[in-house]
Amino acid sequence: MKKFLLLLLVLALAVGGYVAWHAWKEIFGPGNRFDEGQRVLYIPRGADLDQVADSLEAGGIIKDLKAFHWVAERKGYGKRIRPGRYVVPSGMSMNDLVNKLRSGEQDPVRITFTNIKNLPQLAGRVASYIEADSLEVLDAILDPSTVKRLGFTRETIISLFLPNTYEVWWTVTPEELIDRFAREYKRFWTEDRLAAARKLGLSQSEVSTLASIVQAETGKASDAPKIASVYLNRLRIGMPLQADPTLKYALGLDSLNRVLHADKQVDSPYNTYTHTGLPPGPINLPEPRFIDAVLNPAQTDYLYFCAREDLSGYSNFSTTYQQHMVNAHRYQQALNKRGIYR
Repeated sequence: MKKFLLLLLVLALAVGGYVAWHAWKEIFGPGNRFDEGQRVLYIPRGADLDQVADSLEAGGIIKDLKAFHWVAERKGYGKRIRPGRYVVPSGMSMNDLVNKLRSGEQDPVRITFTNIKNLPQLAGRVASYIEADSLEVLDAILDPSTVKRLGFTRETIISLFLPNTYEVWWTVTPEELIDRFAREYKRFWTEDRLAAARKLGLSQSEVSTLASIVQAETGKASDAPKIASVYLNRLRIGMPLQADPTLKYALGLDSLNRVLHADKQVDSPYNTYTHTGLPPGPINLPEPRFIDAVLNPAQTDYLYFCAREDLSGYSNFSTTYQQHMVNAHRYQQALNKRGIYR
């Protein structure tokens, strides 16, 4: 009988030891996790413990919900859930996972945007990286008090957002993000750039507006300072810019390959054929290199330019209208030969 009881005691200790070891492994070991790679967990504002647990399970981040709840309850995590984006490496223990979530030790996102044509597109691109949706972002950008506080107009506010890569928290609010862009904008506009703008007789927003036109005209960095010089020369003598990209913007037809004479009659302040000077604001979001091309233009007497007939993306430049017409005729013939009529 004693041997039997002793056997039962040993068995109970063994079972208890196994259970204890298994529990320890679930809490402190990597066995409850996936095998390879890292996963990302998003916890929105207002989420409760059950929602966090559901996200962890749906994302394949944990296997044992009971172990998660057990650790979370003992650490009081349910009472201090912090929203954010959390990168969870493979092999992280349940204990370390709950500690990370409980501390709010979220991981940043990297917002990158280039080739932006308008504010709705910008808002959509930015919102794809953060918790806020595109409408919230757009409303914050166009808030009259924000526009006025930052020294812009509704037409020029787009120039605040310099194409680049920015590291922010997923939970950043649209207002906080705008202030972040404002700091980057101020940092970009160094005293040297401000002095160059003053020398040209242009404000920062006017530089960005002209840069947006130059950017729309060419993707060739070597041509940008020369194209900038053409438009600056025209502004200097009061000649209309006659920039086809501004017509496309006014017409809302960005895909046009050819601008027709009828297009030049569109009633819009962005029609630089019928209005002298710069349009009310940028027609796209200019990249820093095009802003610098305007601030550091080539020193030329050019008043005209036209895309080359080889359709290479480069331009032919001229000082006289007669030579410009020759260049334009060659380009139009090249388009006709390729069947490009619109």
